Order: sequence, then structure tokens, then C-alpha cells
Amino acid sequence: MGMQAPKTSSKAARRPRYQPMAEINVTPMVDVMLVLLIVFMVAAPLLSVGVPVNLPKAGAQSLQGDDEPLAITIDAAGKIFIEEKPIALKDLVPRLQAILGAGYDQRIYVRGDQAVAYGQVAQVVARINAAGFSRVALVTDHKTTPRGGK
Repeated sequence: MGMQAPKTSSKAARRPRYQPMAEINVTPMVDVMLVLLIVFMVAAPLLSVGVPVNLPKAGAQSLQGDDEPLAITIDAAGKIFIEEKPIALKDLVPRLQAILGAGYDQRIYVRGDQAVAYGQVAQVVARINAAGFSRVALVTDHKTTPRGGK
């Protein structure tokens, strides 16, 4: 009764050793990148100026050229914002004069909700002019009906 060497099956002897795959499977990475691309495409339009307003419709052409415009917004409740920061009407002129003193010389965009009275928008534009800015533009949505239509 001696020790015998274990028998190896012929299948085990013929099986090749495990070799790692030398190619990278890029399909999962491409799937993830496409999902991220779609997410950013959907989210990008939502990243515009933060105060939500319902802009009036107009048929005017878009202005070109300003790199980083300053936006003053009047929401439906009549609150005034410089970019996304609320400000009182009486504090608008000093704040704009400080911005003018810092070297800002671009056009100022006024975004007024269509529910706000025209007089309030006119007051804001008058305060902007009193602060020393002469280049003021009113922001509207593009008109959806053809010119001359109702």
C-alpha cells in the first residue's frame, strides 16, 4: 500500500491556463458618457438667470455682442433683483453706481414679468439711467405668431 500520485483527467490537462483579456471593453463607458451627455443637454437651459419670470412676447431680433451682460429682473410680485440678488428700488441707484465705478460699461438687460405694471418697469429703467447707464435693453420672449398676426 504505497502512495500513488493522483490521476489527472485528460480534460484538465488539455484546458488552457486562464489568461487575462488584453482588450478593454469600452461599451459600458460609452453608455455612461451618452447618459451624461443627455443629462447635461437637458439641464443646460435651466442654468440661465435664476429668477423665474414670464417674459412678454415680442418680434424683435436678438442683440449680439455683449460678453457678460448684467441682468436686472422684476418678478411677478414686483420684487427687483440684480442677477439673482434681491434689492430694494431705493438701493438700485447706489448699487449700479458702484458697479459703474468698478468699470462695467456693457449693456444692462431688464427682464420684467408680463404681470408687472409698465410703470414699475419704467421706474426701474429711469433709475438705471439715473445711475449713469445709457445702454439698457428690455428682454422678451420671441413672438410665436407671424408679424401682423393676432
